[in-house]
Amino acid sequence: MWTCPKCNRNFKTNNQSHYCTNKDMGELFLGKPDELVLVFDHILQVTSQWEPNSVGPSVNTIVFSSIKAWLIIRPMKTVLDIKFYYPEVIPSDRFHKVTLFSGKYAHHLRIQEVEQLDTEFFELLRKGYDYSLE
Repeated sequence: MWTCPKCNRNFKTNNQSHYCTNKDMGELFLGKPDELVLVFDHILQVTSQWEPNSVGPSVNTIVFSSIKAWLIIRPMKTVLDIKFYYPEVIPSDRFHKVTLFSGKYAHHLRIQEVEQLDTEFFELLRKGYDYSLE
């Protein structure tokens, strides 16, 4: 695991190409509904128990990394776009979209309120996290 000395983000590969940012995560939520901050905080609270796991802001997203990046959260106007990767399509009506990206599937969830963060939601995220450890 390599930590960029400029932005303190963790990467699987030494000197991995990326955009450094010194943005604070809070900046990504400016002008967004308070409910999105509550949603993010709840996701952070649950996933912080999964080790290894580090979290840091990128240019427009928040990236969660284990051995490699496994979860990308993009605060949008009224929702959080939550993306994780898996080697196959996971059947669920909860996904906003699923796209093929570099031989794996990007699964997108759109979340607006804390009530959407149920057991099934975290089981789906856990699939992405476990896949990142392979």
